[in-house]
Amino acid sequence: MDNKMMKEGMELIDAHFKNEGISRRDAMKIFGVGGTAALMASGATTEVRASAAKGKILIIGGGLAGMSTAARFTNTLDNPDITVIEPGDLATSYQPGQTLVGAGIWEKEDVMYKTENFIPSGTTVIKEKAVEFDPKNNTVKTSGGKTIKYDYMVVAAGVKLAFDKIEGLGISETITSTGDHSAVSKVIGKNGLTSIYYQQGSADTWTEMQKFIADAKSGKKVKGVFTHPNTPIKCGGAPKKIMYLTDARLREAGVRDNAELMFYPNGSKMFGVKEYHNAIEKQFGERDMKWNYRHNLIAVDPKAKTATFNRHWKQKGEWDEDLEEYGIELKSKEVTVPYDFMHITPPMVATEEIASSPIGSGKGWVPVDKETLQHVKFPNVFSLGDIAGIPMGKTGGSARKQYKVVVDNIVTLMEGGDINKNPKYAGYTVCPLITSIGTVMLAEFNWTKKPTPMVPLDPTQERWIWWLLKVYALKPMTQFGMLSGRA
Repeated sequence: MDNKMMKEGMELIDAHFKNEGISRRDAMKIFGVGGTAALMASGATTEVRASAAKGKILIIGGGLAGMSTAARFTNTLDNPDITVIEPGDLATSYQPGQTLVGAGIWEKEDVMYKTENFIPSGTTVIKEKAVEFDPKNNTVKTSGGKTIKYDYMVVAAGVKLAFDKIEGLGISETITSTGDHSAVSKVIGKNGLTSIYYQQGSADTWTEMQKFIADAKSGKKVKGVFTHPNTPIKCGGAPKKIMYLTDARLREAGVRDNAELMFYPNGSKMFGVKEYHNAIEKQFGERDMKWNYRHNLIAVDPKAKTATFNRHWKQKGEWDEDLEEYGIELKSKEVTVPYDFMHITPPMVATEEIASSPIGSGKGWVPVDKETLQHVKFPNVFSLGDIAGIPMGKTGGSARKQYKVVVDNIVTLMEGGDINKNPKYAGYTVCPLITSIGTVMLAEFNWTKKPTPMVPLDPTQERWIWWLLKVYALKPMTQFGMLSGRA
């Protein structure tokens, strides 16, 4: 399927750019996938360094970030000694595609693959959970009682979905995005309640969306509610993407006038980068998609089909005679709204074993230098991906930049060098923000919080060419580029 998708995408790209008198080679240069697309097309690889350095490397987490890191170590070291601790069965999901499944563009099977097919040769995988960390003695204990010694450790354990923080769902514990979702599926995926943040949930989202559209077709006035929680989340654009796609499906069915779509984010902006925030607000207005800022979902009543939010705001307080200024008071109240269709983006947290361990920060995330990704306390510990405690970047696009920095820095330490002389992680993040069926706004930025497009095109504009990138190119680029450790 991946080769077919890439071929179809290349044909569409050719047709699009031929109309503008641009060759495929120039087109690929224009939208910044030339190197990786060529990698899939020709079998060529990007350059990696070679090193005879030795050391025991332990990677916590066998998802995209962890396995890509293992692969790059394998490509770099003459005699790699790599162990990955991953409690899952290595059957995983191409998570960026779950939005497409939720809108009926892809099937659930299109996002399914097994990470075990991408385990680098010679890498040892321990299918247990890391439960105890002793960074002073360079050891980790597993749920099966093993004690693993390491010289260098990479933490790429991802995040857990904290549906249990929302009252009324009957969910008692956090879960991984690729783990067992049987408890969640007892309530989410039914009666209009959905979430694309796990594989089966994305398929159920499309089922429930079709029922929502059918109600609108019957003449009923319906309401769709979309949430964004008060924690950092993976793929910050996803809550808006599924809302855009719901709008698109309603328009396709000719019943958009019968539906109200409302976005309830905990924050006070659509996006952390001003230019993208302004573009999204404009797009929402043009589509009659409404929003209410500073609303955090705290409870759901699936039977009554109501959602309760903590609405919070700041207001002028009393006069402070010492400071000679007015104070600021934090106010809040509960607001309950009805829904016919609701998409929940759950709060997201680090695993408790990591959050409460010496390598945790107290807040859950692993505290690292944002440029070197080296732990702030333990120099032989690094972290990347969703669990890394850095200001931005819980996306696959970020991990694609991060894992190269982590590998280069660890190899440099193994060789006795200075990692401060190596290239830094500049905070690059990319969000292909789906705005309709057929258009994407490619939001790229870094630590500057300014648009940093790799292509000389206005990044705030919705474009068909980025839709082709999202739907046809990114999955094979991820699987055959990142998971090979070469893209």
